[in-house]
Amino acid sequence: MPGVLRSLLLPSFSDWFFVALMVWLFMAGPYGWSGLLGDGDTGWHIRTGQYILSTHTVPHTDLFSFSLAGHPWYAWEWLSDIIFALLYGAAGLKGIVLFAGVTIAAFGTMLLRYMVWRGANGLIAAMIALVAVGAASIHFLARPHLFTLVFLVGTLWLLDADERRPSRELWLLVPLTLLWTNLHGGFVIVFVVLGLYMFGALFEGRIGWPGAARYVALSVACAASTLVNPYGLELHRHLLDYLRSDWIRSVVQEFQAPTFRSENQMQFEILLLAGILAAGASLRRKSMKHALLVLGFAHLALTSARHIPLFAVVASPVISIELTRLWSGLVGRSQPRSVIRILGSVASGASENFRRWSLLIPASVLVIALVPGITVWPSDFAKQIFPVRMIAAERQRFIGSRVLTTDQWADYLLFHFWPGTKVFVDGRTDFYGPRIGGQYIDIWHGQGQWRALLDRYGFETALIPPDWPLCGLLRQDSQWRELRHDKQAVLFARVSGTTQAGSVAGGARTDSSYGSGRPGPDVLRNHEGRP
Repeated sequence: MPGVLRSLLLPSFSDWFFVALMVWLFMAGPYGWSGLLGDGDTGWHIRTGQYILSTHTVPHTDLFSFSLAGHPWYAWEWLSDIIFALLYGAAGLKGIVLFAGVTIAAFGTMLLRYMVWRGANGLIAAMIALVAVGAASIHFLARPHLFTLVFLVGTLWLLDADERRPSRELWLLVPLTLLWTNLHGGFVIVFVVLGLYMFGALFEGRIGWPGAARYVALSVACAASTLVNPYGLELHRHLLDYLRSDWIRSVVQEFQAPTFRSENQMQFEILLLAGILAAGASLRRKSMKHALLVLGFAHLALTSARHIPLFAVVASPVISIELTRLWSGLVGRSQPRSVIRILGSVASGASENFRRWSLLIPASVLVIALVPGITVWPSDFAKQIFPVRMIAAERQRFIGSRVLTTDQWADYLLFHFWPGTKVFVDGRTDFYGPRIGGQYIDIWHGQGQWRALLDRYGFETALIPPDWPLCGLLRQDSQWRELRHDKQAVLFARVSGTTQAGSVAGGARTDSSYGSGRPGPDVLRNHEGRP
């Protein structure tokens, strides 16, 4: 027992790595915890969770819009929504960002330990893990996709552990997939990984057709578990339509190719080049499955920036293993008392220290959460992204009004004023689709039937960025009056008596009841870095 107690009290390097990530990303960084609230989707996730908890039902129709009120909607991340609502109810936005920060730090630490478990030198693994976390930070937001990062590391670890010693533990992927399905749509990744892993293992000769049949049976069981969701097979049909939508790929920035203009995308570029070289080295040793994973996810990341964090997870272990091989060879060829041999001994001893857990992680989380003044917690969403002050000053104007605003700012309005306020569009790109999304873009640019659309939907208030072409048009329109403006937003109100609202298919005026719940251009949302 004294040895166990000593182990629990003596922090390991991986424990300190967790603490370092928390400090680096959220306590000492330029954006702090508020950087996790740089996407308004968090707002409607919270409100959806509150709806589920209050009604004990998962919504099947729209909750939030007047443009498509009552239309079918899939709250496919309903379990994440409940978690967010419970956290918000317990601790407000502090609870949301603390949970997201702990999840991100746990992901980075889990990735580090997985690399060391695979046989990577601890110091090399730590260096690669930092680059991987930096590249993945392109998507560090308080949203359900954070669960996918953790689950992907767990999936790879289970598969590699089963390769070392086959056991029934591999079948833990079935309940993991079931949980994953109800937390985030990224659960489809498990089937990509299983397929590439099985094909690679067959090519390597590590498994025969009986072994392949085991992977097939596992895939079938995982697929069956995904049907355990509130929407059944309809969720899969909707997800398929979402993933193959050309319109979404054309207007949602995170579905577009990376531009390599930000620091985290430069870190991705480093991983990409190193990953391709490491995949080549793996192929030379006929280690096919990990090479296929790296190359397959490299393709996904180069076609869609939202897959960069996934590539970082898949590529980092392969890169760290190949660098460890190079380093071990260099140490082996060095003189016994050389600096390289001494560094090799130090690194080898340090690697063992990465494998332990202690009480430092839970203790550090409790200190951050409970000790006053140790950090600054956000009281609202990121002011760099949302016109927080203007909305607060004119809050009564947004309650019960038909507001024209950006999809991001609409999310924010839903967070503060729903159900008293509903919106034209918000961050649910898959829900609005090209018809409403196209109308949104026409209005934004002042193109096509923009004026008729303003009348058709009966907009009474407009809160828009000053660089929108529509802003200049409204300033010249006698039906609209400018109320406020700053560098971030301009607020307009329709002159009384000029509203000419027509009927909107499926639409209804905003009311104070629950109702029957991105579009483009999501390019307004910067996914190349934190806000």
